[in-house]
Amino acid sequence: MLQDGTMRDFLVLGVESSCDDTAAAVVLSRRDGTKAILSNVTLAQYDRHAAFGGVVPEIAARAHVERIDGIIAHAIETSGHTYEDLDAIAATAGPGLIGGVMVGLTAAKAVALAHSKPLVPVNHLEGHALSARMTEDAAFPYLLLLISGGHTQLIEVSGVGAYRRLGTTIDDAAGEAFDKSAKLLGLGQPGGPTIEAAAKEGRADRFAFPKPLARREGCDFSLSGMKTALRLEAEAISSPTARDVADLAASFQAAIAAHLADRTVRAMELVETTGAARTLVVAGGVAANGAIRSKLEALTRDRGWRLVVPPAKYCTDNGAMIAWAGIERLRVGLAPSFEEALAFAPRARWPLAEPLAGREHGGGKKGPKA
Repeated sequence: MLQDGTMRDFLVLGVESSCDDTAAAVVLSRRDGTKAILSNVTLAQYDRHAAFGGVVPEIAARAHVERIDGIIAHAIETSGHTYEDLDAIAATAGPGLIGGVMVGLTAAKAVALAHSKPLVPVNHLEGHALSARMTEDAAFPYLLLLISGGHTQLIEVSGVGAYRRLGTTIDDAAGEAFDKSAKLLGLGQPGGPTIEAAAKEGRADRFAFPKPLARREGCDFSLSGMKTALRLEAEAISSPTARDVADLAASFQAAIAAHLADRTVRAMELVETTGAARTLVVAGGVAANGAIRSKLEALTRDRGWRLVVPPAKYCTDNGAMIAWAGIERLRVGLAPSFEEALAFAPRARWPLAEPLAGREHGGGKKGPKA
């Protein structure tokens, strides 16, 4: 919908490079409300970072430089359209690893300039926040649990550009905790999938982990302590067997799932007092974890809420969600002018939503990360 209330078709190219995935996609939104993801190309970098047990920013940025042009060209070709057919280009402008963000945003600016197309700088978190609306029936308002490698937040989503943060991690993000713990256990990367695979062979009740922030009010998360507890339990075993590792993985995964559910319940209670729709949307790469999803399914079922989770390929970082966020902004007239977009600087830190009063966490000398 445009500012005058009319509907129109939008064909948008989305570019994503905020971490270690180089991605581009072409998404079509028709005036009748139907949508089509015409291409969605993602190239991971696991092989380049495996030896380091995590993502190395400089290596990630160089890989993006090598790949971004080819990924964009492949996305356009696969979509069956040309650059001239596009209505706009949307690109992640932050938050994220600044080198990667710079590569993607600069490439998108070049395409916009070369083909005289509007450019929409997109907050990566907004891409996740709106991703469910691309593939699922997720009307506003809803409660968002964003759980990814770099972010763990609870956000009340009232509309495009209308967000209120109810809780955030005060230390590690969920995906970060999984990655570091997988490295500790010698399971490889990415940590979430490797811990989940190991946990399937283990007992989740063998090891007891702490319950972070249990006595603190609010909806914030803390995952660093559980990571430390895992290390201590592992070090207490002189020669861990495959069974020990599986039990550690299962117990750790269950503790993470319980913590996420506990904090989400508190956010639900806040939202319920406003009379808003009882829908929980879960997005971000960690949303693909089966144990966490089962825990949240039980939680929403017991409280009479509806759970909405995008397909796994749209939970992890991808170009389609960025294209869709661009479409959502174009529809409601929130896209910047061409000059403003070209002048938009990439951001390592870019909070999506303001926190509840007196509940600012997750910061540092430069303020909140996201």
